[in-house]
Order: sequence, then structure tokens, then C-alpha cells
Amino acid sequence: MDVVAVPTESIDANVNWRKLKQRLKKEGSELSEKIGQLKMQLSNGKFYHTDVADTEQLFLKLGYS
Repeated sequence: MDVVAVPTESIDANVNWRKLKQRLKKEGSELSEKIGQLKMQLSNGKFYHTDVADTEQLFLKLGYS
């Protein structure tokens, strides 16, 4: 979500991230296949599955290179 929130200044980056993932999957992007999930602890102390990707995947596949 951080990848979407910062450049778009989005109030609800979670919605934008879900839409982006759907669009990438529909387009057959390799990024959608390489996004993994890790269980990460949030500020409320609970653990949630969170989408993760490394810098190379994000910049190359989203066209920031």
C-alpha cells in the first residue's frame, strides 16, 4: 500500500492497491505473480497477511526504472 499511498497521496491506499493488483493480474503482469505475503504485526498488536515485493520488482514492473 505504501507504493500506492505516497505517489497518489491517497486517503484509502488499500482500495487503490487492490485495484492495481487486479489490473496487473488482468494484464498478465509478472508482478502480480511475484507479490508475496508475510504475516506482519500492525500497531494494534495483531498479525495480518501483508503484500510484499522487493524494490526491483516494484520499480521494474511498474515502470519506474
